Amino acid sequence: MMKKTLLAQVSGKVQGVWFRASTQEKAQHLGLTGYAHNLNNGDVEVKATGSEEGLESLVAYLNQGPRNAEVNSVQWEYVELCEFQSFTTA
Repeated sequence: MMKKTLLAQVSGKVQGVWFRASTQEKAQHLGLTGYAHNLNNGDVEVKATGSEEGLESLVAYLNQGPRNAEVNSVQWEYVELCEFQSFTTA
């Protein structure tokens, strides 16, 4: 399996609504490693490494988010491969 790394920025009502924790849960379910953390501007940044199929499923989830989130946009791109030990919400 060829791994890829994705970097995404999610904007909208995505802080204080369990967005990072639910993203971590989804990523772990998909076998991905990386992180989700809050940005000062109210967005959430997600960087994840794994299979292209898993990353595409994660992007689909990011566009929806958990029940109380209101996602306005998800900007993402593939970036240089990064290896992570696990998926964290630092």
